[in-house]
Amino acid sequence: MIKAINLRVYGVLVNDKKQVLVSDERIYYNNQEITKFPGGGLELGEGTRDCIIRECKEEIGIDVEVVDHLYTTDFFQQSAFNPEHQIISVYYLIKPLETLDIPVNNGSAVYPDEVSENFRFIDWYYFNEDVMTLPIDKKVAKLLKEKY
Repeated sequence: MIKAINLRVYGVLVNDKKQVLVSDERIYYNNQEITKFPGGGLELGEGTRDCIIRECKEEIGIDVEVVDHLYTTDFFQQSAFNPEHQIISVYYLIKPLETLDIPVNNGSAVYPDEVSENFRFIDWYYFNEDVMTLPIDKKVAKLLKEKY
């Protein structure tokens, strides 16, 4: 039974070389490995745009600008990590305000041993919904490829 709504905010960054930024993440409490867009949970008293700016600063270590709203979940999605939560995700197109020194890796995800996240760019040709792990991210990846 669903007891809570979990609001998540994610940034979709496509650089000038047409490469998409993704995060390979190890979730320690259930030992699951996922590839997702950068972002995370909305904090109380925070707007969605402020959330993705904060999340990028915390996770990637850079300031970003929100360019445009891309997608908000429009279907029911139960959390993959807590069966009592319904997930609603907001996705924004973002651009970095600083130089990103993140490698390109078009192959398999690289899950870090000592940190929870590893960021990589994927060339547009190799990027598709199958790269992403979570259902809403898959939908957004497909939308991104169709729209751009």
